[in-house]
Amino acid sequence: MLRETVRALADDKIAPRAADVDETGEFPWDVYDALVHADLHAVHIPERYGGAGADAIATAIVIEEVARACAASSLIPAVNKLGTVPLLLAGSDELKQRYLPQVARGEGMFSYALSEPEAGSDAAAMRARATASAGGYVLSGTKRWITGGGTSKFYTVMAVTTPDIGPDGISAFVLEKGDPGFSFGAPEHKLGIRGSQTCELYFDNCEIGADRMVGAEGTGFKTALRTLDHTRVTIAAQAVGIAQGALDYATSYVKQRQQFGRAIAEFQGVQFMLADMAMKLEAARQLTYAAAARSERAMTSGVAGSDLTFFSSACKCFASDVAMEITTDAVQLLGGYGYVQDYPVERMMRDAKITQIYEGTNQIQRVVMARQLLKG
Repeated sequence: MLRETVRALADDKIAPRAADVDETGEFPWDVYDALVHADLHAVHIPERYGGAGADAIATAIVIEEVARACAASSLIPAVNKLGTVPLLLAGSDELKQRYLPQVARGEGMFSYALSEPEAGSDAAAMRARATASAGGYVLSGTKRWITGGGTSKFYTVMAVTTPDIGPDGISAFVLEKGDPGFSFGAPEHKLGIRGSQTCELYFDNCEIGADRMVGAEGTGFKTALRTLDHTRVTIAAQAVGIAQGALDYATSYVKQRQQFGRAIAEFQGVQFMLADMAMKLEAARQLTYAAAARSERAMTSGVAGSDLTFFSSACKCFASDVAMEITTDAVQLLGGYGYVQDYPVERMMRDAKITQIYEGTNQIQRVVMARQLLKG
């Protein structure tokens, strides 16, 4: 029922806007409003904070179905989860009560700021500083590649509070758009997900209260990594949705396209391509749901299972590789039509690429998986 509900909304309100959102690169506020109205913009937020209280599998299904229609729009529920999971994992009750209901009501999105110009895959090498002051902390530095930058109202920001001790010197904070000294760079011009703004964040002696810290001082990096264990599942779900959209369109197309006097769907070479696409997609979906189940158990119990890190990296890595393969094959099946913007599969192929990169490149995911296999 959930899938049918989201798919109906996506087909009605989101899919018709996808090409225009991609072409203009503008955030789809009308889509955001539609998702808020349907209570699908941040379904993971618990009921006690005014949210729908959806579990991790249900959240994955929502993101998957929105991504099937428009990958950029699927980042609305995905980024809201990424930005707020640190609060759910480590935030004080006061911090949760202050921010989570606002997100649940649709009063602002919540982004996550970890990467920096010189600290991408090596996030622990960050240089952004949070220096203790009489009133709290003063932040200085830059964050880069921030999804929802400038669009979101709230940000979970990781910064160094104790230099020279590595990851244990990093803390997490909540920043608000409009905080004095907090500003944004120009939006990046991207290959895909153009309707989701990505930009740098600048902190110029930005002073915030000590009550904005998420968890204890020095625990920010641990919280950041624990967050990614949960939210890489949402990237896998996004990848599954993009791939499903491409497969659906390609399947419909080959049944209509006539060559040599018959539909190209009747050629065995085309049939084998479709079979492989569908088989790999279903494997990616099931791995994503398996990881989501582990994420939900960890979130509910407060204790991460021993295999959550492996499964979250595995599903993100596998699903994104599959999405890139399926969208590329969809373009191939459409031939010249697949290469032009009059048809959606070229957009889907461009959108799929980022799923192999953000929240940890797939090369990093393989490092993470190998470490999990070899530890102990």
